[in-house]
Amino acid sequence: MKKYLVNLSGEGRHSLEQLISSGQAPARKLAPARILLKADEGDEGPGWSDTQISEALEVSCPTIQRVRQRFVEHGLEDAISRRRQPERPGKRRLDGEQEAHLIALTCGPTPQGHKRWSMYLLADKMVELGYAEHISRETVRRALKKTNSSPG
Repeated sequence: MKKYLVNLSGEGRHSLEQLISSGQAPARKLAPARILLKADEGDEGPGWSDTQISEALEVSCPTIQRVRQRFVEHGLEDAISRRRQPERPGKRRLDGEQEAHLIALTCGPTPQGHKRWSMYLLADKMVELGYAEHISRETVRRALKKTNSSPG
């Protein structure tokens, strides 16, 4: 038994058909629109099963279930629109000040006995100087790549 039943209004069905027939919408809007039209169990809808929709539109059953759920819980517009990704402040390992110290360190003199800075040397020096509690060479690499800097 389906947990989320799709019942499109005449207006909703018409707007989805317009969206598909216009040929101007992005693909990430067209797929959910097609899913909703096939899943519609209203007067005009075919009321296909998830398996039938999956085979016809070449999408997975979990995708169909998510579209159904978003339609029932949040409405038509949310079901066909891409959801914004939440902000992830913890994803950035270095803040602006730390990046500035890293770039300054990279541009400065190399350690005794080395021709140029390596990612490992930069990471160790950042920790040694107290600019970061822990930093990996990959974080150093990403920060320098982002700023178009090169060690040495």
